[in-house]
Amino acid sequence: MKKVIRLFLVVLPFIGFAQYTDVINSNRPGLSVSAYAVGKNVIQLEAGVLFEQRDHSLLNTQSNIFGGDISLRYGLLFEQLEINWEGTFQNQNITYGNLGFSDNLTDFSRNRLGLKYLIYDHYKNPERNKPNLYSWKANYGFKWKNLIPSISIYGGTTLNLGDNPFYVGDPTVTYRAMVATQSRLTPRFVLISNIAYDRISSDFPELSYLISLSHGFRNPKWSIFVEHQGIDSDRYSDLLLRGGVAHLFTDHFQADIHLGASFKNTPSRIFVSAGGSYRLDFHKDKVISIDEQKAGENGGSIKRNSMKKKTKNERKKAKKDGSGAEDIDLGPSKKQLRKLRKEERKKLKNQKKDNGAIDF
Repeated sequence: MKKVIRLFLVVLPFIGFAQYTDVINSNRPGLSVSAYAVGKNVIQLEAGVLFEQRDHSLLNTQSNIFGGDISLRYGLLFEQLEINWEGTFQNQNITYGNLGFSDNLTDFSRNRLGLKYLIYDHYKNPERNKPNLYSWKANYGFKWKNLIPSISIYGGTTLNLGDNPFYVGDPTVTYRAMVATQSRLTPRFVLISNIAYDRISSDFPELSYLISLSHGFRNPKWSIFVEHQGIDSDRYSDLLLRGGVAHLFTDHFQADIHLGASFKNTPSRIFVSAGGSYRLDFHKDKVISIDEQKAGENGGSIKRNSMKKKTKNERKKAKKDGSGAEDIDLGPSKKQLRKLRKEERKKLKNQKKDNGAIDF
């Protein structure tokens, strides 16, 4: 416990501010948890259905599992904080080959309530998000500094209500702690990692980790992911691999599907899950007086044609481009970079011609 307190005191000075996004920020597909909260006053539902085939070679058992998982998230008090409930309710039909009979187990295999808080936001500084107008490679290439992650901490409880056949003997309330990190390796690749210690105070505490890599396509509404999970406990240990795809239908709705399997046969596991995420966005930006604003926070100097009404073609192009997938920043294309460089050279030429006068 003393080590945990020391660690918290070390990271406390680096507390930052979460970045609310106009596009839904979902933890689906997969089980990894992003470092970012959903945003103040945002209510988000993430749910799906699942099927799993589970066989145990030593116990000579075969199981079919049907169920559903749900996560309810709410941005509480301020941008960095969210409260969330996660549940997985399943029905397992299990056949014991050696004994010659079958059984049916029904209850929550996951039922927990907790708080997640972003303690460090690596992208709080807007300078880190600016594109390089002179190098496409600089925008899309990997840099070692991109491994520096945003970090959040989680604390909560795991609830074991009634006679749960999946966790026999566990107390009604146990505790869970987790650290979640998130790094944007390139504009199209995002790396998420979770380290969790669950069912603390029970006879079978569980240590687990998750590593997830997401990739966004040039069409920003599509993304894929691959995820590895490790579980270590006296009750159950395993190594799992998942992979899937997500599609963004609107700024507030995303659908997904993923497949997964285990690396061993005690038990062997093959599973599939499909679902979606939907949010109710009641977020409102905090109003900051102009005296308290820092230079450059509002996009820099006003351009000559900034108030000009968009043409029909421009509006059509903006609608066609749509919004990006969760946590994927595609950045400018080569064509867009050439256009930006041309506009900057023209602007510098005009400033020189006008003797350095500000161009309004």
